[in-house]
Amino acid sequence: MRKTNRYPVEHANSLWQIYNTVPFWKVMKNFVFIQLGRYTPFLGLKNWLYRTFLQMNVGERTAFALMVMPDIMFPEKITVGSNSIVGYNTTILAHEYLIKEYRIGDVVIGDDVMIGANTTILPGVTIGDGAVVSSATLVNRDVPPGAFVGGNPMQVIYSKEEMEKRIEDKND
Repeated sequence: MRKTNRYPVEHANSLWQIYNTVPFWKVMKNFVFIQLGRYTPFLGLKNWLYRTFLQMNVGERTAFALMVMPDIMFPEKITVGSNSIVGYNTTILAHEYLIKEYRIGDVVIGDDVMIGANTTILPGVTIGDGAVVSSATLVNRDVPPGAFVGGNPMQVIYSKEEMEKRIEDKND
């Protein structure tokens, strides 16, 4: 199970509870700055917007590609380390609304991480330093440092040790 806090609801599905869990004006403000960030071609400006207005923890030299969608309700629960790349049209979720409960969890992306295009990262997940996530992956659990993962559901394709051996063999 991912590291999330679970909040059961009664009666209607949990999405009907949305403004009991997050203020409407916070969502509106986040929407504006996320949309600006999604379309700006300037990486420094994008990181500044995310740090300043969304309270995201974004490391130095991190690059968010065009159309990346950080969580609109809880962006402050997202941490991305230094020198990482988040690929085109990736979605990073820190919340999920289900029928009988909603869940909120931190997303931690380490240093030197490469996340391929069209990836979805679920709440409560940690992606270790130096990991590589292939395009169109559903990251539904933690990714070990240095691993290469991909697919839906996500599978470990190579561990850090296997990756190092492949690189070493290639250099010989």
